[in-house]
Amino acid sequence: MYVAINVLGLVVFLAIGFLFSKNKKGINWRSIAIMIALNLILAWFFTSFSVGRDAVKAAADGFNWLVQVAYQGIVFALPNWVTPEFGGTAKSLNFVTSALLPILMIVPMFDILTYIGFLPWIIKWIGRGLSFITGQPKFESFFAVEMMFLGNTEVLAISGIQLRQMNAQRNLTLAMMSMSCVTASILGAYTQMVPGQFVLTAVPINVINSIIVTSMLNPTKVPEEEDTIAKVGSEGEDSDGKREPFFSFLGDSILGAGRLILIITANVIAFVALAALIDKILALFWKPLSLESILGVIMFPFAWLMGLPVDQAWTLSQDMGLKLVTNEFVVMGKVAGDVINGYSPHLRAVLTVFLTSFANFGTLGMIIGAFKGIVNKEKNDLIAKNVGFMLLSGILVSLLSAGFVGLFVW
Repeated sequence: MYVAINVLGLVVFLAIGFLFSKNKKGINWRSIAIMIALNLILAWFFTSFSVGRDAVKAAADGFNWLVQVAYQGIVFALPNWVTPEFGGTAKSLNFVTSALLPILMIVPMFDILTYIGFLPWIIKWIGRGLSFITGQPKFESFFAVEMMFLGNTEVLAISGIQLRQMNAQRNLTLAMMSMSCVTASILGAYTQMVPGQFVLTAVPINVINSIIVTSMLNPTKVPEEEDTIAKVGSEGEDSDGKREPFFSFLGDSILGAGRLILIITANVIAFVALAALIDKILALFWKPLSLESILGVIMFPFAWLMGLPVDQAWTLSQDMGLKLVTNEFVVMGKVAGDVINGYSPHLRAVLTVFLTSFANFGTLGMIIGAFKGIVNKEKNDLIAKNVGFMLLSGILVSLLSAGFVGLFVW
């Protein structure tokens, strides 16, 4: 019965995308069907075959290995902050040292791969291949893959020439896609808190689902002569087109990683505190009332459609609502360790996959701010008017990804 409910949930999530479509007649159903089949194959392969599980586990172990290497620098600078196995005390295990400080090594590593041209080359050919398979425009396919490696605001920043050349409707598509991304450099932090197998399974499935959802909510017909990828300035070049010295580039990357840590830390502190404040205010009217309980009620039908018993669906819906208001780090920190390991395999899988994205209210402000600095007022105003569609896009992608993976984990 629960499998049937999970299948029904996928149908409902797709139906919601159709219901809210800006152009129902413009939806390319053949392309949608191909991408759904592709995601079913990917979810099946990564969760049901030993070779798929081994591949994902190897990737997760690779990210964990990077985190362990990053700890060497943390131990040197902050020996009393690290986890017990690296010489700290049990009390020193905390969110910043276990999840965020490793970013100081991982982000520069990915930036170096970009500087030497390896990462852009990989992304370029994956994007072209995805476009060929799905029939979607080249840049949208390219963008979906690229943002999963580099992050939403970073990809928007390096895609300025393309964004200014594209029409406002296609800009909106990219803004909606940006709600569903993660950043490869931060996956190591995720795998420290929740099962790495499902974190890394979510990444390619999110890529496909971001295209499925945006091509339903905002279908766009792109003429062949406009279906091109604009040449953008290479990472590491200055305003005159000269290549920036490597160590100058590396220094900027490290500073950027530091800013990223501060931004994440500030957001986590602020959102947790604001959520607590809202809970205190709500409790003045009725003690059991809280922001988490309100959003939990709203998300409960969607959680139940994942194919869970009522009690587990309620648990999932609470974490879904909390993630949308705060961010994935808050929920991962809440369930890390014994909590999520105590969940049933199905609940553990769907929760982890749902959490593996930047879909939350805070991301809306980041995307709008990024576009404001890149495109003209007309395009930015269209994006600002469609924040509801952007949030809906991010939620639907997370629901679909969790539903696809959940089909094969029981």
